[in-house]
Amino acid sequence: MLWSLLALPLLVMGYRWLLRERKVTTLRYPGIALPKQAMRRRHSWQRRVPPVLILVATATLLLASARPTTNLRLPTQQRTIILARDVSVSISASDVAPNRLVAAQDAARAFLAELPSDVRVGVVGFAGSAALLQKPTLRRDAVLAAIDGLQLQPGTAIDTGIAMSVTTRFPTAWIDVTRAIRLKLSSRFTADDVHAEAIAPVAPGSYPWAAVVLLTDGQRTVGPDPIEASQLAAERGLRVYTIGLGTAKGRDISFDGWTVRVRLDEKTLRAIAARTGAEYFNAGHAQDLIAVYRSLGSRVVLARTQTELTGAVSFGAALLVAAAAALSIRWFG
Repeated sequence: MLWSLLALPLLVMGYRWLLRERKVTTLRYPGIALPKQAMRRRHSWQRRVPPVLILVATATLLLASARPTTNLRLPTQQRTIILARDVSVSISASDVAPNRLVAAQDAARAFLAELPSDVRVGVVGFAGSAALLQKPTLRRDAVLAAIDGLQLQPGTAIDTGIAMSVTTRFPTAWIDVTRAIRLKLSSRFTADDVHAEAIAPVAPGSYPWAAVVLLTDGQRTVGPDPIEASQLAAERGLRVYTIGLGTAKGRDISFDGWTVRVRLDEKTLRAIAARTGAEYFNAGHAQDLIAVYRSLGSRVVLARTQTELTGAVSFGAALLVAAAAALSIRWFG
């Protein structure tokens, strides 16, 4: 559409041609007063103002047809929830019908169905390690696709799921969770061993604009103590709500020739939630998680947004046309 701006010189040439083609009409008047009044001329610049305004208005409309956009800093409401999903092999145990994996998916879907549309949701998957599978977004289809695409892996390091969730919400404060916990537990480590942004700890649960929902059976097989890892979230005021999958009695599962019994560790999950100022839920009562988003605050922040300017530019062109018409009527009748 911007190529159409090349037609503007043709409009100028056509206007000049019309001026030259105007015919001069000779009239006879009985007196001299009337011709003097009729020949009273306007300033030359006044004759050119309306056509120039029309030309600029045409150019503006052609520009609007190209749908221009710009980056604007606009106020937006921000509330964020990070779904941290356990994808370890133990999640396939069948002590919860039909199995823990399906129960976890049902819990996640029930939770998403209750969420208001203005809450951003991100997905973190963890087993022996953790990864961000979907950055926080308002698109529920993308979140569901990330949940359905999870694949089971060996090991259960709950601490990595918590650390990745904290990092997702605070991207400038990368946390090496292993070194951070060792620093807390051993005097042999110094501050140089922790690759983290220095922060001033706040009260647990005091960060109102985001929360983590951790779905797991709570039984750690590798990595540091997840209760210690939850302190990383607590120091930033980030609440970690936990959902327990499984039963205390557990069930035997086989993997790579090994048979192990996996049990629900509710004690650990309750401790994680309590340390961060959150709550523990059982997967059978996932609907109770409606309390999670109700506890979230809503802050107004300035976010850069791609905004289309077609309407504003077209409105400006309309004002130019109206001004040209008004001046032409006022000056030349």
